Amino acid sequence: MNRGLLIVVSGASGTGKGTVCKKILADLPAVAYSISATTRAPRPGEVDGKEYYFISRDEFKAWIDDGKFLEFAEVYGNYYGTPLNKIEERLKRGEDILLEIDVQGALNVKRKMPEGIYIFLLPPSLEELRRRIEGRGTETQESLKRRLANAVAEIQIGREYDYAVVNDSVDNAAAQIEAILAAERCKVARNLDKFNLEEAF
Repeated sequence: MNRGLLIVVSGASGTGKGTVCKKILADLPAVAYSISATTRAPRPGEVDGKEYYFISRDEFKAWIDDGKFLEFAEVYGNYYGTPLNKIEERLKRGEDILLEIDVQGALNVKRKMPEGIYIFLLPPSLEELRRRIEGRGTETQESLKRRLANAVAEIQIGREYDYAVVNDSVDNAAAQIEAILAAERCKVARNLDKFNLEEAF
């Protein structure tokens, strides 16, 4: 049995990572979503154990001490982390796992699991990124300026990824990522090794 694909999707705040990942998961039911833990408060409509595990800072720090994270990072004053339990087990069973995480977290995962597929989501333009963040109605002018400055820095780090996909529309971005996954499944290393050619015939 082939090992499952570890699919890591990240990008600057406001690029639509969550929406694109939801579309991929709807299109590809065999792909499992890895739920991250965070210390930030839930946004309207978010459910504990579905979008995130919402835990206290003290609990998060205890998880760090216990080695329960594949990666973790502090972003905009809140902690985010990928629980390690079950990910390796599911990959060994051949399940594909989708991680939607920030740039810091993705680079930490890449150091531990370089065989993963690292996909960076880009906005159509910086102007469109500003419009999307402003459209949330949750940012002050100061926090908006900080997010945009961080976005520029994160886009530069995008060169560390395997693929870059522009989110001009959710359908197009999801279709491109799904095509990447189809190509990855056809790689020689994932298919030829299953044949025992030395003992053929």
